[in-house]
Amino acid sequence: MMRIWATIKIAGRALRRNKLRTLLTMLGMIIGVGAVIAMVGIGNGAKAQIESQIASMGQNVIIVFSGSMTRSGIHTGWGGAGTLTIEDSEAIVREIPGVTVISPEIMSTAQVAAGNQNWFTRILGEGPDYFDIRQWPVVTGSPFTPQDVRGANKVAVVGQTIADQLYPGEDPLGQIVRVKNVPFIIVGVLKAKGLSVQGQDQDDLIIIPYTSAMKRVQRVTTLRTILVQAARPTLLNPVQQQIIELLRQRHKITPGKDDDFTVRNQQEIADMATAQSKTMTLLLGAIAGVSLVVGGIGIMNIMLVSVTERTREIGIRMAIGARGRDILLQFLIEAVTLSVIGGVVGIGAGVGVSQLLAAKMSWPTLISSTSVVYAFFFSAAVGIFFGFYPARKASRLDPIDALRYE
Repeated sequence: MMRIWATIKIAGRALRRNKLRTLLTMLGMIIGVGAVIAMVGIGNGAKAQIESQIASMGQNVIIVFSGSMTRSGIHTGWGGAGTLTIEDSEAIVREIPGVTVISPEIMSTAQVAAGNQNWFTRILGEGPDYFDIRQWPVVTGSPFTPQDVRGANKVAVVGQTIADQLYPGEDPLGQIVRVKNVPFIIVGVLKAKGLSVQGQDQDDLIIIPYTSAMKRVQRVTTLRTILVQAARPTLLNPVQQQIIELLRQRHKITPGKDDDFTVRNQQEIADMATAQSKTMTLLLGAIAGVSLVVGGIGIMNIMLVSVTERTREIGIRMAIGARGRDILLQFLIEAVTLSVIGGVVGIGAGVGVSQLLAAKMSWPTLISSTSVVYAFFFSAAVGIFFGFYPARKASRLDPIDALRYE
């Protein structure tokens, strides 16, 4: 134990002897570890934000899209030509026991007007259960009712952006908003949600009964989407399969033929949405990892130079009783010290850069304890890996040749 402690003290003195070179050597590890922490933090932040947006869809949601997703191996057709009907949606909630509520959906965009104000926005035709499915409360007024849907009444619930743009400084409740020259009475204002992952304003929309959208605005007889809520998470896959079987039967699709609809559950949508962010995180981490390797090569280079410069010192230590493993341990300790201190400072720098980006540029960042632990141990491993060869070279020096070295 005493020999190890003495070896550590000798290694520490050697590093302090040339402070500038030690600092510059650690700089490679600081930059490498800091870059890994920051880049992985940005990637994880983006992934977490996407998952949060998917969760805002509601709980246990299954979405039925009109049109086929796959044709000849090519992904196409989501929300394409209307192949879903109101009768399909009624059959789903009536015949599949795991389904709690549904919302037939019609989507479009239009220029809307109120008084002397106008605004281009999204128009959603939905069922009365849409607000419960999406867990999107109406903070002022109330949502439209099943009676409004049955009567195709001209009532609307608006997002906060619509309220601010069309009725600045006014209460929008009871006001008239014209959608394609059709007057709708505003009965409710939704809770503000802010921007989506794609930067789209989620509050920039008007929601009306789907029957009103079909008869008064779009003048169509088919649906674009059906939102379905399952009773429990464990029922997502069984209910999804039952919906597929039911719709194939209703649409008279024979075996071997492509579906004219697409059914996706919430987990599948989340996996598809986060796949790109996972790839980006791996790419950013790999690029930043290159700088870690470069830092490790820098450590090896400096340690080789140090062995050459201290050849005579090594010879003297061996002459007075130091063994090869003592010399090996000394240089390994020096290399690991350089990488570990650089790694710790780099972790701090990476966390600081991540927080700065989050504060100044509004980039979502998420620093996980796992990435910090991995970065620390990886920096130590780099020190051992790249420091071993110089240390081994030093431990194998012949004492007599080392003493003669000039």
